[in-house]
Amino acid sequence: RIYLAAFEPIGGEITFWIFWVSAALTMTLGNFAALTQTNIKRLLAYSSIAHAGYILVGFAATSPEGHAAIIFYITVYSLMNLGAFSIVTHLAGKGDMRVQLEDFRGLGAERPTLAACLAIFMLSLTGIPLTAGFFGKFYLFSAAVKSGLIGLTVLGVLNSAISAYYYLRVVVMIYMHEGPRPTPTPKVSWGLFIALGLATAGTFYLGIFPEWLLQKTQNSIPLP
Repeated sequence: RIYLAAFEPIGGEITFWIFWVSAALTMTLGNFAALTQTNIKRLLAYSSIAHAGYILVGFAATSPEGHAAIIFYITVYSLMNLGAFSIVTHLAGKGDMRVQLEDFRGLGAERPTLAACLAIFMLSLTGIPLTAGFFGKFYLFSAAVKSGLIGLTVLGVLNSAISAYYYLRVVVMIYMHEGPRPTPTPKVSWGLFIALGLATAGTFYLGIFPEWLLQKTQNSIPLP
């Protein structure tokens, strides 16, 4: 909102290319850095850089649709990232004793509820349909196409495909590998239980009924 009110009116060709190049570099470097991570916290941190690049695509679009898509994306990304980091932090315990991808082997059998929630957030971050992440990327890339940013859109879609590898790798580790032995983890507190419930419900709800939030984001954008 600060950008729209203070900076967009004085923007021009230079500002557009700053956003274009920043978006391309940010999502590409973030995704390729995440590909090599075996620490799940670092994986999520580098993927956050990539998601910042997707958000910059909306700025490069320089249109009300793009700006509305930015607010929508930030909202849904907050839900799925909060959920993912909460689970990873809870399972890691004090001293980050369980943060390697190998540590999540067999989590589906060991902690089925937490594993299911983590898998949902991973799928949503990938952009799988019926999750909020799908519509977050769909609205951003649609706004970019309408603004004629075909090259940047193609680069964004390719980056999204790259990210599917490391997100789905977490899901595979959870469900398709047996763990060496059950690892004791703290009991889920009521606060964490409520937070995960809201994040999971929001991820599904906005993946099935995204229109009401998109309408609100469009109403919040000043008319050109």
